[in-house]
Amino acid sequence: MFAKIKSVGLLGLNSYMVDVEVSMSAGKYAVTIVGLPDTAVNEAKERVSAAMKNSGFEMSGSYHYTFNLAPADTKKEGSFYDLPIAISVLSATQQIRGDYKDAAFVGELSLSGEIKSIKGVLPMVIAAKEHGVKEIFVPFENCEEAAVIEDIKVYGVKTLKEVVEHINDFNILEPVKIKPFTTFEVPSYLPDFKDVKGQYEVKRALEVAAAGGHNAMMIGPPGSGKSMLAKRIPTILPDITVDEALETTKIYSLSGNLSKDNPIINYRPFRAPHHSVSPAGLSGGGTIPKPGELSLAHNGVLFLDELPEFTRNTMEVLRQPIENGTITISRAACALTYPCSVMLICAMNPCPCGHYGHPTKKCTCPSGAPARYLSKVSGPLLDRLDIHIEVPPVDYAQLSTTEESECSADIRKRVNEARAIQLERFKGTTVTCNAKMTPAMTRKFCILTEDAAKILESSFEKLGLSARAYDKILKVARTIADLDKSEEIEKKHIFEAIQYRSLDRKFWKE
Repeated sequence: MFAKIKSVGLLGLNSYMVDVEVSMSAGKYAVTIVGLPDTAVNEAKERVSAAMKNSGFEMSGSYHYTFNLAPADTKKEGSFYDLPIAISVLSATQQIRGDYKDAAFVGELSLSGEIKSIKGVLPMVIAAKEHGVKEIFVPFENCEEAAVIEDIKVYGVKTLKEVVEHINDFNILEPVKIKPFTTFEVPSYLPDFKDVKGQYEVKRALEVAAAGGHNAMMIGPPGSGKSMLAKRIPTILPDITVDEALETTKIYSLSGNLSKDNPIINYRPFRAPHHSVSPAGLSGGGTIPKPGELSLAHNGVLFLDELPEFTRNTMEVLRQPIENGTITISRAACALTYPCSVMLICAMNPCPCGHYGHPTKKCTCPSGAPARYLSKVSGPLLDRLDIHIEVPPVDYAQLSTTEESECSADIRKRVNEARAIQLERFKGTTVTCNAKMTPAMTRKFCILTEDAAKILESSFEKLGLSARAYDKILKVARTIADLDKSEEIEKKHIFEAIQYRSLDRKFWKE
């Protein structure tokens, strides 16, 4: 007896179709699974046997069962092959007779026959649709995240018995209703920029960073508000696009970080790992590599507070990914590439005591300590940060004022308008913001007035800027011009952009 059932496998963010084949031959009871299964797949034989028995179905003890997971040369990982293995046995023994030729099955079985939630359902459903599958059976707890995919019937199932009864036309299930994508509304509980006293220059710099997707560094003494400002960035980020939301949701689905209340990531993520995070925690890792903090912040913000406290190896992990927008993790079993197009926001003190360069307080660090502390942040990493901004201490007059600052909603409106200009500018490409422009795009869209070009040329020579810094200044200036709704980059836009690249000359001058 033989049967073949369609399922879906995962390899990083990429899904592929898997044929679960079973061949039954008379003889002593035995179960063999081939096709490069991992431990979780091999253990499926025990789960499937108990689940079938406790669901009222028979897995005869007088047969040798051989299961093949094709393609056989690709490593199979996870427990989501339980359901298709069970269905293949039921099909081979003719305990199900309905039409399931255009259907795919994924799900983990408990010993009682219940179908448990799994990771990576969204990329599985997308892959199944692309390969012509008409309907897919997924765990009931995962059906909400699959409901945004059109042109494929998704069934959320709770038990093995429920699946069999549906296929045998005893108890027909209704497919999950398609839920159209909706943009994220900023929750009222998030902190607002209106609560920030003073720091107008810093808020302006963060507005520019949010509008263009630029990386930024904040440096200042303890208590000046660096972390407070960073925590308010989510309230001014531009609306996420549908494509960005689906791509981010795939990463969260794969890593098991989707919540039941919000199965679709329809907002830009904000990740703030502690400085004790390992390089693998930041980049991703494992035998079959899983996404790290960099990828979980994809299309959003990665905030690194107290940057020099991160290990050197951890910081250097950032260099290539933030430049390319992807990270490749190589292991003996495979090499996987995950997207990590992030807006990197860093914050740090200027020295161990925090008062180096303070206008009123004296630095108490030993001689040479500030330079050693600052040197923990390498020049190449610093060069990759588009905006450098000093966060000065706030004086009493600013703190005690009753005048309310500009709220996040007003800033976000300007950011959205600037980002809309960029989306129109880069229409038909994969680029969504100025920070991700290619060199060819930079030459085409960063048109300077004559005065602006002269200022940039003079500054390049006087400040000793690198080629990368020159490129960053042009991109930031383009964003500032977009906020001004200006076609050309004018003198004032270049002045402001250059100002955001001069901080390293003050603190890293030695």
